[in-house]
Amino acid sequence: MINYTRCLGLIVVTLFLVSCAPKGRYHQHQDSAPKVVPQKVTSRDAVAKYEPYASANMRPYTIRGIRYQPLNTGKGFSDEGQASWYGQKFHGHLTANGEIYDMYEMSAAHKTLPLPSFVRVTNLENGKQVVVRVNDRGPFHSGRVIDMSYAAALKLEMLKTGVADVKVDVIHVDQAGKITVGRSPTIIIKDTNKANQQLFIQVAALQNKIQIDKLARGLKKLYQRPYKTRFEKQITPWANEK
Repeated sequence: MINYTRCLGLIVVTLFLVSCAPKGRYHQHQDSAPKVVPQKVTSRDAVAKYEPYASANMRPYTIRGIRYQPLNTGKGFSDEGQASWYGQKFHGHLTANGEIYDMYEMSAAHKTLPLPSFVRVTNLENGKQVVVRVNDRGPFHSGRVIDMSYAAALKLEMLKTGVADVKVDVIHVDQAGKITVGRSPTIIIKDTNKANQQLFIQVAALQNKIQIDKLARGLKKLYQRPYKTRFEKQITPWANEK
């Protein structure tokens, strides 16, 4: 005699387990932020440096019927549009560059920039800036130009709104130590491998301290480099005459 009650119970349990199993690659259906901001989330910008592009990520690809052709280089690239961010749903999964996505680090996703690339993102609504390392593809939504990690979105103060109007400037560093930020002129930094060596480039010599400070702050914002101003008292030809 068959025990139908036991069989029915097994069928019900099996269906329940299947319905609770995660669908697809990710465990979450909707993305989310952590309920509590952890101490390990970084606030330090990514440090732009020379990294060879991954050739595997230079091939064209198609998402939702749209074909994307990655750029051969990010040098001179600037763009404006909306930025979004991605968090816990993708945390711990592989990026398009074959790395593990860490939502607490300064990274981002872009549809066509070579991987990896470094970009400076400016929130046009509040002036906040961040430098991130692009190692993934996305966002695949109309009007959005870049997807920020949770840490980067936190620094840009865009978590509450979800999206923000931004300006994206690639920080391109080549093997010779030349740095190009967006469409700005290229600057040359020699001996980039010598970590303890400091290189100062004189930009201007002005008599007005206010103008010097304003210029220095503008250059720091543009190139994400520290600056140093030095004020010297000039001695006129007649100063020592008696």
